[in-house]
Amino acid sequence: MAARIVWLLVLQVLAVGLAWIFMPLQDRSWALLCAALGATYLWLAFDVVRSGRLLAWLKAAPPSPIPLGSGLWAEVQDRVWRALRQRDRALADSEQRLKDFLAALQASPNGVVLLNPQGQIEWLNDMAGQHFGLDRERDLMQHFANLVRDPAFARYYAQNVVGDGVLMPGKGHTPTHPVRLSVQMHEYGEGRRLLLSRDVTALEQAEAMRRDFVANVSHEIRTPLTVLSGFIETLQSLVLQEGERARYLGLMAEQAQRMQSLVSDLLTLSRLEGSPLPLSNEWVGVDALLAQCLRDANTLAELVGPREQPIAVDAEPGLELAGVQSELQSAMTNLLTNAVRYTPSDKEIQVHLRRLEDGGAEFCVRDRGVGIAQEHLSRLTERFYRVDRSRSRDTGGTGLGLAIVKHVVQRHGAELRITSTWGQGSAFAIRFPASRVRTIEQL
Repeated sequence: MAARIVWLLVLQVLAVGLAWIFMPLQDRSWALLCAALGATYLWLAFDVVRSGRLLAWLKAAPPSPIPLGSGLWAEVQDRVWRALRQRDRALADSEQRLKDFLAALQASPNGVVLLNPQGQIEWLNDMAGQHFGLDRERDLMQHFANLVRDPAFARYYAQNVVGDGVLMPGKGHTPTHPVRLSVQMHEYGEGRRLLLSRDVTALEQAEAMRRDFVANVSHEIRTPLTVLSGFIETLQSLVLQEGERARYLGLMAEQAQRMQSLVSDLLTLSRLEGSPLPLSNEWVGVDALLAQCLRDANTLAELVGPREQPIAVDAEPGLELAGVQSELQSAMTNLLTNAVRYTPSDKEIQVHLRRLEDGGAEFCVRDRGVGIAQEHLSRLTERFYRVDRSRSRDTGGTGLGLAIVKHVVQRHGAELRITSTWGQGSAFAIRFPASRVRTIEQL
């Protein structure tokens, strides 16, 4: 401000000096006054022009720097320009943080929906769209309660119980392929609500499998224990003849063997789930595996028959598989002994092991039993799942054999294929990848 006054005084002094020099003596007083006023008006006119340029600059969108030289208005412009640049940087930073925040919500494995105070959708991520069957563009600013009409969720939304959750079916839910969502609502801002959804289908299925597993194990062990307890009580309370005593002891041994088989299979499953994956540089001869499988199958046929079960074997000689011998032996033996249990003694079981065109190998067991209905095929590898429970127990099965096979197959990078035709029999095939198959000639 002082500089402006100094420049005004300098301008007036110059004007007065010029008037003093060039004006006659009798007109000097009037000339000096006019010179001072003229200098003042000229300074004001120049100042008005510069202020007008500054005002036009401020009205520009967006404003760009213009040269105003020095002085008050140049200082004002410089300070305004710096303030605008700071504001723009702050806005850019805020927009970037908002984009980062929304990107984080977009990457969330949970569904996220932002609702305004009227319950309209302000934003949602792709996962929420999948959970509720919504479209991010089409359903924007639509009332969420009008789009999701599940009764359980409607009650929860109407009660506005913040923090508590509700379970509801998700998009694509059917009785055969359930989709279950856990939905929670939280308040934020001024009346706004954050709605979170999480797919808990796998958790509910795992919990159901855990309950079924405990119930099945308890049931499988309780039955032979009940039989053993009854025979023990009979032997303790009654005087029996040697023949009856031997028969009771034989039945007790049979039930004890049944429990032992169950515990053994459970331990096998536990070991498979907790041990590291098999190496691909440990090779097992297939001929030895098949020979042991046949011995186990013939032993089982004598126990459940007693009978001789015809088994036709077609195996390519000299094959070797990479993996754990005990696991491969367990999987192949389980498939063959299952075929023995369900194939009549006058029907032949076919076993083949051959190379495939892609360099892999297939081990297949085809029985001639009654077959399996199609609705049971997808569940055969579940623990304790049986198509015919009474027949399985009569033949000594624990309901864990195919579950063991599935785990062994997965651990060796192989594939289990099951096909069946009702009334004609079933085929169980394990397909090993080429990386785990070789022949002796290749060495």
